Amino acid sequence: MSWARKLGVGGALVAVFAVTAVVGPWVAPHDPLRIDLAHSFAPPSAEHPLGTGDNGVDLASALLYGARRAGVVGLFVVVFSALVGTLLGAWAGLRGGRLDSWLSVVADVVQAFPGVILYIALLALVDRPGTTHVVGALCVSGWVLYARIARAEALTLREAEFVQAATALGATRGRVLWRHVLPNLLGPIVIQATSGFGGVVVAEATLSFLGLGPTDGVSWGALLDQGSGVLLRFPHVALVAGSAIALTVFGFNLAGDRLRDLLDPRGRR
Repeated sequence: MSWARKLGVGGALVAVFAVTAVVGPWVAPHDPLRIDLAHSFAPPSAEHPLGTGDNGVDLASALLYGARRAGVVGLFVVVFSALVGTLLGAWAGLRGGRLDSWLSVVADVVQAFPGVILYIALLALVDRPGTTHVVGALCVSGWVLYARIARAEALTLREAEFVQAATALGATRGRVLWRHVLPNLLGPIVIQATSGFGGVVVAEATLSFLGLGPTDGVSWGALLDQGSGVLLRFPHVALVAGSAIALTVFGFNLAGDRLRDLLDPRGRR
């Protein structure tokens, strides 16, 4: 059975999001920033399959371009956070001592601030936030959970017989880290990255909803903010953006749960 079938509905939703993010801007029927005041908040039609929003913006095109924005932000944040957090956590857990203590203190300090409040404080320092600023703000706290997972696994693995044997044979900590610890961390980190991607999509949409997202393009959060002001008169605007966010997050969470079941030997039994 292929992995696509094993991941089920979650894998299908993730695949749809990935394809949309890659090819969406190329197949968009209109420019998502084109203004057509004569057709503001128009219902779905042949020319505009999902209707239009404020200033006559085509919602289908905005949705496709917004998927690219969400995908780019999610990919960079997840990859950077996973790499940095895994390396720091695994090395600290393997080595112990002051490094382990300091990493725990820094992680506690970062997590002491509510995520959205921390992002708002960081982006408020920038006049016109762009994609790079949003990615940087999300990475400030994104690495912590990966570091905690890697540290906990490393603390267990360093007492394992194969690690003790490698150390007794003269392997350095660096060799033990790369050859024995990190390969055994791949499963938990991939599971967390899959589920965490949905969280990044929500965070980016939240910042855009609050007016702190990238100003150089279209975002699902900005569309949702636009639709919330006219929810009773033109519900299709908020429905389109909200459904895209909800289905994407649901897909990644479902895929993460399914991966956990597939990679956990106890789940297979």
